[in-house]
Amino acid sequence: MSETSSAYLGHATRTPVIACHECDLLQRESAVPTEGALRCCRCRATLYRRHANSLDRTLAYALAACVLWIVSNAFPIVGLSVNGDVVETTMFGAVRVLYRDGMWPLSALIFITTMLMPACQALGLVWLLLPLRLGRTPYRADAVFRSLRVAQEWGMTEVLILGLLVALVKLAHIAAVVTGPALWSFGALMLLLAAAASAFDARDLWSRLQGVPDAGPAFDSDTPFAGETAAACGLCVCHDCGLLTRAAPAQARDEGDYANVHAAVHVPAHAAHCPRCGAHLHPRKPDSLARTWACLIAAVILYIPANVLPVMDTSSLFGAQKDTIMSGVVYLWTSGSWPLAVLVFIASIAVPMLKILAIGFLATSANLRSTWQPDQRARIYRLVELVGRWSMLDIYVIAVLTALVQFNALATVRAGPAAIAFGAVVVLTMFAAMSFDPRLIWDARKTE
Repeated sequence: MSETSSAYLGHATRTPVIACHECDLLQRESAVPTEGALRCCRCRATLYRRHANSLDRTLAYALAACVLWIVSNAFPIVGLSVNGDVVETTMFGAVRVLYRDGMWPLSALIFITTMLMPACQALGLVWLLLPLRLGRTPYRADAVFRSLRVAQEWGMTEVLILGLLVALVKLAHIAAVVTGPALWSFGALMLLLAAAASAFDARDLWSRLQGVPDAGPAFDSDTPFAGETAAACGLCVCHDCGLLTRAAPAQARDEGDYANVHAAVHVPAHAAHCPRCGAHLHPRKPDSLARTWACLIAAVILYIPANVLPVMDTSSLFGAQKDTIMSGVVYLWTSGSWPLAVLVFIASIAVPMLKILAIGFLATSANLRSTWQPDQRARIYRLVELVGRWSMLDIYVIAVLTALVQFNALATVRAGPAAIAFGAVVVLTMFAAMSFDPRLIWDARKTE
């Protein structure tokens, strides 16, 4: 083990401790069986998992994902056959059509979530793990690791697959649908990226890298902590790599003095950096509630035009038609595709509204320092983070229809103004959830 690591582990007889990234509770590390997980004893959040042959499996999945990403973006996803002529589109073709029609914000959002971020996720894993497999140290592993975390949050291949299935049902009522090889490769890419994310063990990665700490501070096994939380002990957990370091002011270590702990929460933003991955450290996310409310209020304002204005304009020999999100749900229902109608209703109407209400409830309770059912509110927060991305479903449906239905005088589909508003609602609610610090749910218990 390197000297840097030894400095963080302390004496060999001492037990390393970790802090929960959701409630900040200090806990001693314990052995985890293979394919097992360690959960926080207070909020039940997953602290870490242990996988067998984690890095080798992840590297294999990532290399295969790189190949499938090329196939998925080089070949057509789906096509329409009209009078013997086949009109096909790739994912980049859909992005290009939206940009040409003046919908560049929507075009950029689709490009980032379906092409750029999945590529960054696969390449980032290869960049980190292939040199280790060859006995070398990856260049700038800290920066690549932080970028990988962002790519995993914003890559939405699984939502794209569902969007393509909905688009296929709608296209089947226009002309004969021809599935392209990219449709199947995108499905395989989704599975490989999910498998890579599940198998990846960041703790194993950092333990193999030389010159970086692979554990946090250690305490004697028979000595109680100075405080219940990391902030109360003058410690700070990195939200990127999970390393526990000393970063909070020393006067905040008295657990009994909530004012001191609250002062530690509001230290200047980005006052320190993680010695392992280089991420900014802060006992609590800076201006968490202010940024959460700002994103949430903007999402509420845009939610109205997103559901009232037309999301898609269709022109044909029989006239022009403007469809809202709800009218699209009705169309799927009346055409006999009621399972997809229910899916689109949940993803595009119910989920954004419920997510806005849930984040508003969490932010309000944190503002009021409510002590009501913190474990239940922690579960609501995790659910909000889990379902937020699925609202992008309708955006991908619009992109495919816009790219394919371009028969000039016969039929043309263009994205409506509500599409941009709806995409903004999805992004803003995701930013609101990311800005909210779940540790604020538990900090109010200090005032009891």
